[in-house]
Amino acid sequence: MSWDVVLFKIPNDVASMADIPRNYKPAPLGSRTEVEAVLRTAVPTVDLSDPTWGNLDGPTWSIELNIGRDDPIDSIMLHVRGGGDEVMAPIFAMAAALDCRVLDCSSGDFITAVEETDGWHEFQAFRDRAVWASGGLAE
Repeated sequence: MSWDVVLFKIPNDVASMADIPRNYKPAPLGSRTEVEAVLRTAVPTVDLSDPTWGNLDGPTWSIELNIGRDDPIDSIMLHVRGGGDEVMAPIFAMAAALDCRVLDCSSGDFITAVEETDGWHEFQAFRDRAVWASGGLAE
């Protein structure tokens, strides 16, 4: 189970998914080579040994980067797991370096600042309830 956010280029005046025209095609983030170089600079500990599916691990969290096979790359889906608000810093480091925006797939809203952790907190609360309800780890 993960909190999913997507990195892609979209004008700043678009407030949510509902505002995106149906036929909108985002500008590419860059060629595969360019995107890999940018990610390695923005988050030097990123593992891109599989260039279609990267990994980034922090002390209390992990991010899988679903980059895909396309070249150029239009977007990167981030599957975020774990806990702690410090996970927002690498997400925004990647977004800033790629000159793109961060969309919370669960709410359909763009996250515009590293301090905006509501979606992440809601995911963690849901995850904890689901694990507890399934007889997994106790709260």
